[in-house]
This record gives sequence, structure tokens and C-alpha cells, in this order.
Amino acid sequence: MTSDQLLSGYDYTLPSELIAQNPVNPRDHSRLLIIDSLNTHKHGIFQDLTNWLLPGDLLVLNNTQVIPARLYGRKATGAPVEILLLEERINNCWLALVKPGKRFKIGSEVWFYPFNHPEQSESNILKAKVIDRDLATGGRLLQFQIPPHQSFLTLLEQFGQIPFPPYVTASEADPSQYQTVYAQELGSVAAPTAGLHFTEELLQKLQEMGVNLAYVTLHVGVGTFRPVEVEDITQHIMHQEWIELPQKTVDLIQETKAKGSRVIAVGTTATRTLEGAMKEIKAAGGDHLAAFRGKTDLFIYPGYQWQVIDGLITNFHLPKSSLLMLVSALIGRERLLALYAEAIKEKYRFYSFGDAMLILPSAVI
Repeated sequence: MTSDQLLSGYDYTLPSELIAQNPVNPRDHSRLLIIDSLNTHKHGIFQDLTNWLLPGDLLVLNNTQVIPARLYGRKATGAPVEILLLEERINNCWLALVKPGKRFKIGSEVWFYPFNHPEQSESNILKAKVIDRDLATGGRLLQFQIPPHQSFLTLLEQFGQIPFPPYVTASEADPSQYQTVYAQELGSVAAPTAGLHFTEELLQKLQEMGVNLAYVTLHVGVGTFRPVEVEDITQHIMHQEWIELPQKTVDLIQETKAKGSRVIAVGTTATRTLEGAMKEIKAAGGDHLAAFRGKTDLFIYPGYQWQVIDGLITNFHLPKSSLLMLVSALIGRERLLALYAEAIKEKYRFYSFGDAMLILPSAVI
């Protein structure tokens, strides 16, 4: 077994002060580490994308929108509880991570109140019942009691809060700063953070210079941020996440490749959507990229044979994470860790509100 297959091979030490607590303002003034060949890289800012992308390039962006997935409530006994919604199963039944777990026994009822309205009355209570456990995540299945003709996602606007990641502990960011400017499809419990750096103005400039934009949807759930816990990473099983690859995006990808231009994914979630769709299509007997709606559990690590993307824009990821392994599959684990070491030395900002990397096709192994 090689170091590329060992969880310990993806560890690094990050000073806590480099964990970004707030996003840069304007968004596109974050720093950008440009990996432009197999052995060279440069430092810049995110606005510099206009210097590195070419007319005819295609940026593929994940247009998912973060839902107010964190709710605070109480048991009938008055005991306080907290939940983080992960994904809807069917008919307002949701898989959720719960705290404290011992208070979420099957059959127990939880009451939630609007987070910005302290008054508590029977008329503004959202109720849920614990109907099962989920062994894969350690979470619970909660059946919400929704009034007729009301949408659960609409109710979440009253009862839920946008969940910042657990390592963002001292943020002054507005919840809107944890959404991309092109977010459209409600369903994520975390942001596709590589896209947070784009402004409307930067997207407009890129289009004016001939860079094309296409959209996919991956609703970020537990699969993206669940830790890898086995030393032999080839034994890690990704939790499924819902993806959509529309025909319009397929057409743009095919046109881009036919011209010899480059398909650059914005973020690991856009990457997993494109490559995951190809995996599912091949599993069903197909041999070329096509529109797809469904779930994928694709886990990308070194040795993966790329099917769709040529390059990547991504943030700096947590040690031992599946996201770090995905980027390693593109440029190599040792080189990625060396770049991380330099980024730490240069005091780049890490994780969701942090800085970004641009990996150009000429740097891909």
C-alpha cells in the first residue's frame, strides 16, 4: 500500500489563526495560488482569473443554494436540542445530525420556534417526531408535521439558520456571504465554497472576454464533509449526494472539448457532479456524457482516471478530508502538500471563507 492510499498521508498542521473566520470583501479580492505547470506556481488575487483563463474556456459552477438547515428547539420536557438537517428523504422526513444524541430517542417529539421571534405560542411551533436512527451517519430521521399547503423550505426561512461550518467560531459574516452570487437551487446544508469568490462583475468580465459559464447542481450534504476514518482510504465509502447535470451543460462541455478548449470545474462539488454523472452513466451501460439526475457516491483519490474536467478552482481543505484527496488526484499528493506548506508560510487563509487555488490543465498529472 502506498502513502497515497493511507489516511496519514493527507495530514498537515495548520496554525489556528489561518482558519478564515470572515470572507474577504469584495469577494474577488481573496488570494489566489495559481498552479500553472507541472513544476511552477504563482501568487495572485482571485480577480486575476481574467489573466489566466482563455476565450473558449468553460467554467462549470454549482448553483446549489444553502438552506437554513440549523434549528434549535426543545423536547416536551423542556430540554434544549439542536439539529442540522442533512437531506430530505420523503414527504418532509429529513435525515439530521442531532445534539445531544441521547435526547433523540425514537418516538420522542421536538418543538422548534422561529429563531428571530422570542414569543412562543402553539401557533408558531414547528413539530417533528423522531422515527428512526441512521447508522451510517449517527443521525436521526425526523418526520416534520407541516400544515397543509405549506412548504417546509419556506418554513425553514422562519425557523432555521444558515449553518456556518464548525471551525468558523468567531465570524461576523452575514448569512448572505455564505451563498454564491449565482445560487439558485435550494437544498445544500453547506456552501460550494470555491464559488464564494466570484462577484457579478467578475463573472461579467469573464464572459465578455469569451469564457463560457455552465451550471450543475450538487446539494452538499454529509458526503462532502464527512471525515475519512479508515487508514486505508480505498475502504472509505462516500455518502450519496443528489446531483443534476442538465443537457445544456452537457452540450457546452461537448462544444468546448470539440474546439480543444478547457473545462474547468469551480469547486470539488462541481467536479464530483461531472465525474459522478459519468460514473453513473457508465454503470448503466452508457459510454458518453449525458444529462443526469440522481445520486452519486463517487470518491476520488490518487489513481483516479479523469473523465470530464481539465482544471479546477478550489479552496484549501481540511487535513485528511476526501476533498484533499480529490485535489491530490489532480496534481499529486506530495505536490499538493508542498503547496499547502508554502501557502501556510505565505499566510494564506484556509477553509470555507479562505483563499483559493487555480489548477490549470497544464499542471494536471
